[in-house]
Amino acid sequence: MSEDETLFERIIAGEIPADVVYEDETTFAFRDIRPQARVHVLVVPKKRYRNLGELAAGDPSLLSEVVATARKVAELEGILDSGYRVVFNTDGDAGQTVFHVHAHVLGGEPLGFFGAHAG
Repeated sequence: MSEDETLFERIIAGEIPADVVYEDETTFAFRDIRPQARVHVLVVPKKRYRNLGELAAGDPSLLSEVVATARKVAELEGILDSGYRVVFNTDGDAGQTVFHVHAHVLGGEPLGFFGAHAG
């Protein structure tokens, strides 16, 4: 893997196996290897942007396609009607570890409140 190439680019290229849920011309969706919910699928644009802010500034229509794919994944996974969560982690403090923007689609069970701070 070249220094500039991300893990996700290698997965999209088929160099690393993945459990693919959906693919179209611009997006690629596959199951997370460490699921945080019964359904946990990553949606990645095939064109690399470092994070959500970079994608939103650089290609808003591609961001829209990522969100539409997240909905498609929810439909394919049978969680469209019961509810699902879409999360983008942006940079280190938010927990982003692969610097190729990706959406986490989570669901299939009650997820509870998000971002509650115990204090």
